[in-house]
Amino acid sequence: MPVLITKNMEWFKSLLWSESVAQTMLVYSLIIAVGVALGKIKIFKISLGITFVLFAGIAAGHFGFHLNPKVVDFLRDFGLIIFVFFIGLQVGPSFFSSFMKGGLTMNLLALGVVFLGATTAVVIHFITGTSMSMMVGIMSGAVTNTPGLGAAQQALKQAADAGTAGPDIGLGYAVAYPFGVIGIIFTMLLIRKVFNIEVEKEQANFEKQMVQSETLPEKVNILITNPAVFGCTIADFQHHFVNDAIITRVMHDGEVSAINAETILHENDTILLVANRRDVFILIKLFGKISSLDLEGVPGKLISKQILVTSHKVSGKSLSALNLRAKYGVSVTRIYRAGMDLIATPNFHIQKGDKVVAVGDEKAIESVSNLLGNSIKRLDQPNLIPIFIGILLGVILGSIPIVISGIPTPVKLGLAGGPLIVAILISKFGYRINLSTYTTPSSNLIMRETGIVLFLASVGLKSGEKFIDILVSGDGLTWMLYGAMITVLPILIIGFISKIFLKRNFFEICGLLSGSMTDPPALAFANSIAQSEAPAVTYATVYPMVMFARIIAAQLLVLFFL
Repeated sequence: MPVLITKNMEWFKSLLWSESVAQTMLVYSLIIAVGVALGKIKIFKISLGITFVLFAGIAAGHFGFHLNPKVVDFLRDFGLIIFVFFIGLQVGPSFFSSFMKGGLTMNLLALGVVFLGATTAVVIHFITGTSMSMMVGIMSGAVTNTPGLGAAQQALKQAADAGTAGPDIGLGYAVAYPFGVIGIIFTMLLIRKVFNIEVEKEQANFEKQMVQSETLPEKVNILITNPAVFGCTIADFQHHFVNDAIITRVMHDGEVSAINAETILHENDTILLVANRRDVFILIKLFGKISSLDLEGVPGKLISKQILVTSHKVSGKSLSALNLRAKYGVSVTRIYRAGMDLIATPNFHIQKGDKVVAVGDEKAIESVSNLLGNSIKRLDQPNLIPIFIGILLGVILGSIPIVISGIPTPVKLGLAGGPLIVAILISKFGYRINLSTYTTPSSNLIMRETGIVLFLASVGLKSGEKFIDILVSGDGLTWMLYGAMITVLPILIIGFISKIFLKRNFFEICGLLSGSMTDPPALAFANSIAQSEAPAVTYATVYPMVMFARIIAAQLLVLFFL
């Protein structure tokens, strides 16, 4: 029996320490499981989340777990590609709309944070002589931006291929990261204290601001009292409908019915109109006055229903091409996409996963439901071909060398930038070439999380052997100080500018700071202060552009200052 036990122990030791596929799977599974578990622990209501996987990987590397370097590099790059690609799919539909009124200002402020952070890193580089490669690693940790680290590592790899070796910047990232999270939260609390902000009052102001937003769709019932309208058809007034406002139903002689272009308006008819809030007053004045009736609440044959777009035959087609009003007598009033409530304009192209709000009689609504699909099961089927075509195109785009004057080696978008850009583009415009990249929110989340934990575990394993020595007896504490400066100075400056000069709401500032640092833990803390999802509105507005800017900035700093 003792011999058997000894042999079993030797077998287990061999599994842990000998390079093999089984050892790779065991070590990665152990690192990720331990890291995710530790990341759930909160200290003073703050947790580092899955970033603890990085520190679990560092611990594994420190205690002597050695894996095949080529395998570790592959899993690191593969994880990075999966992570950024599915981020692109997530934010793509709202990426371009984030530059609407208000959103442009917030994006410029967020880009200001990126610029100031990069400037701080450059200044520290020139003052202290710390290599720019390591400063970019420290900067990526200080701003809690993992894709930026990946982009910088890709740039260093390009330089290494050209004969210029670079340091292990994952060490600087790991050292700077913890204060990156804490520094953002500290800045939020400091702004709250300096300006003596009352959370309840700020919350009320934010909700009032959202209600008064000019770009949100608004429904209004209008009584026809303008003589110029009597006897005219809907088509006669279509050119007056600013920003493609639409009439969804009309009440004539006590009966509510759907409308089409030939519907005639009469005196004392009541119409239900959907338009941008800023346009409502003009439209009321055009037709008459606000009605005391609510046509949605009047009993009749018409119903309103949310229909899920799941048919590939209609995905990518415009509402005008579908012509639902003429064919079925059904009006589409609003579309829900990626958490946004949008007005259904004639030129709006619907895509798989959209929720269409349609108004019509029950039979017509059923016909439109069949046309659009309205089958959740269809959405459960993954679109693997478009996803891997997108990754293929992203890798190709990221590998294209771009020669910039003054930079010794060509710039490449790399495995972080290329897939991100392609994912954003095909999630927005893929319907034009019959590429549907829709994934359910849960599928997108699990792919992103899987990608990022593979990346973090790989970075930790490669950095672990030297981490403790550098932190204790090397430059670790100095790097931590540099990281703190890169974290706090930019967000403090932009935070104060936003509050003092632009009079932005505190929760908007919290969302701005979290988004400009692409930091979910900070956003979670801001949401806990607000007791609502208010900061997430601004976070989602700035996140796409900032993610792209940080990836490009990290590469440019590495290549320009080599």
